[in-house]
Amino acid sequence: MMISIVMPAYNEAALLEASVRDVVDGLRGLGLTFEVHIVENGSTDGTPAVAARLADRIPEVATHSMRAADYGEALRTGLLEASGEIGVIFDVDYYDLDFLKHALELIDASEAPTGPAIVVGSKRAPGARDDRSSLRRAATSVFSTILRRGFGLTLSDTHGMKVLNLLALRDAVRACRSGADLFDTELIIRAEHSGLVTAEIPVTVTELRPSRTSIGRRVPRTLIGLAQLRMRLGGMPRG
Repeated sequence: MMISIVMPAYNEAALLEASVRDVVDGLRGLGLTFEVHIVENGSTDGTPAVAARLADRIPEVATHSMRAADYGEALRTGLLEASGEIGVIFDVDYYDLDFLKHALELIDASEAPTGPAIVVGSKRAPGARDDRSSLRRAATSVFSTILRRGFGLTLSDTHGMKVLNLLALRDAVRACRSGADLFDTELIIRAEHSGLVTAEIPVTVTELRPSRTSIGRRVPRTLIGLAQLRMRLGGMPRG
């Protein structure tokens, strides 16, 4: 079974090499067959050069470049380029191989799964620890409430680390149109609405660097995006 790691990278020159090598060494140590897709998107620092060097020196690593900074489109690009049956979303500043090991024990990698097709590393599930600022924790709580009440989502969190059954989700990946902060949220909503099972594992979140986007900019953008997503998905049948 091939595992495809997707790591979006925007202005991550300071962290990228150490993070990718840590992930590669960890996966090799677990004896897994894997590939790592670095998706550089709109960086203005040395990220493209670091990504190219890693792809040149590490056989499991491939790099892709996009002109504009767009986290959601970077995820979509990486997942569509992935050749594995299993996809893994890791951020350069937020990844956890213990989460991956536990998620692989849960994920149903069949083409028509009856078990989880998505496993999320949740910051809000019982047993999780979120060391971010109180303001960011509050924003996540409000966001989760909107998703639960407005979209019927069962999970407590949609952002961050995930393990995906790509055999079951490729059509949903292609159908997702949300960019920026909402691509993975739309993917999970589409999966649940189509009847696929989702699951979550509590994780610990500790920031390695400040957030790229302020709460003041992110909240209005997210609310507008959610309204647009609600209109797009309003007529979707539930499984």
